[in-house]
Amino acid sequence: MIAHVSIQCSDFLASAAFYDAVLAPLGGSRLMTDGADAIGYGIPPNPDFWIGKQLNGDGFRETHIAFGAPDRAAVRSFYAAAIGTGAESLHEPQLWPRYHPNYYGAFVRDPDGNNVEAVCHTPE
Repeated sequence: MIAHVSIQCSDFLASAAFYDAVLAPLGGSRLMTDGADAIGYGIPPNPDFWIGKQLNGDGFRETHIAFGAPDRAAVRSFYAAAIGTGAESLHEPQLWPRYHPNYYGAFVRDPDGNNVEAVCHTPE
């Protein structure tokens, strides 16, 4: 149902470096740019996650973004890449049985303070 999502970033270059690092283990990469103001990420052929320079709005409201991972190893690689960029750890990779028995996820903060997750829904 969702074609794509876009978030505004207060430090565009820091956010670009963060998402370059954390989306690679999940198979995502830069697919498109809109000048120097936006980057579209995804798995070819179409970008479904965009970051852009903050152009309007004041203050901060946390957003939760969960990216699908093909397996649990990719969740662990996402987490390692995020920590490698200096991201704050919210939750190390682990099972979350309260969601369902095979929900395996890791949560970090992006440079703007958003709660970013990688999740795998299949057994090991």
